[in-house]
Amino acid sequence: MGTRTGLRRTVLATAGVGAAVALLTTGTASATGTASTAGGAAGNVLTYGSAAGPAVAVGDVFTASLSSGASVAIRTTAGGSTGITCTASQFTATVTGNPAAPGTATESLTAHTFGGCTSNILGTTGVQSITVDRLPYNTTVTSGGPLTVGAGAAGAVQTTVKLNTLLGPTTCVYTSTGLSGATSNTDNSITFTNQLFSRSSGPATCPGSSYFSAKYGPVKDTSQSGSPSVFVN
Repeated sequence: MGTRTGLRRTVLATAGVGAAVALLTTGTASATGTASTAGGAAGNVLTYGSAAGPAVAVGDVFTASLSSGASVAIRTTAGGSTGITCTASQFTATVTGNPAAPGTATESLTAHTFGGCTSNILGTTGVQSITVDRLPYNTTVTSGGPLTVGAGAAGAVQTTVKLNTLLGPTTCVYTSTGLSGATSNTDNSITFTNQLFSRSSGPATCPGSSYFSAKYGPVKDTSQSGSPSVFVN
C-alpha cells in the first residue's frame, strides 16, 4: 500500500510539473506572438496600397495633383476672396527616410507647378506664371498626419509670381518660413490652409501678403507598379 501511494504521489507530482512547464511554454509563445503581431502592425510611417501595406522604399517618387473638384487659392487675406485662383497644380517628391511608426519620414520636394491661373487683384489683368524657386525643399511627414515643407539647401521657400497689369507685366516674389499641412488616409490627400507668404520684392501692385490653400490627392507612389496610393501611419 505504501509503495502504491508513493508511486501515485510521484506520478501526480510529475504531471503537475509537466502542466506547469506546458503553461509556461504556452504563455511564452503567446507573448512572443503578441509582440510580433504588434510590431508587424506598427509598420513604417509611409506604406503603399493600404495602411498595413509594404513600406515605401527610400528613393521612391511621390506625385499628386489637385484633388477632384479642388483649386489653388492664393488670397491677399486669410480666407478672403481677392487673389489668384489656379485650376491645376502638381507636386513631385522623393522619399529620403521612412522609419518605423510612430516616427517622422522625410522627403525632398523636387517639383511644384501651377497652371490655369487667374487673378481678380485690383489693377491686374491676368497671371503669366507662378514658379516655385530654390527647389528642392525639405519635407517631413509625422505619424498622425502633420506634414511640413521647409527650406532646402538653396534657402527659404520662395515663389515668383508674374502678373499682367494695366501698366504692363510685373514680377512679385514671395517667401515663407515654411508650410504646414495635414495628411489624410481617408482619401490619401494633403491639405494646406491659409499658409502665409510675405512679399520680398515687387511693386505696390503685388499684395504685401499672400495666403496659400490647396488640397492634393491621392498621393501616389509612382515607383511601384500601378502607382498605388500612399498611407501615413
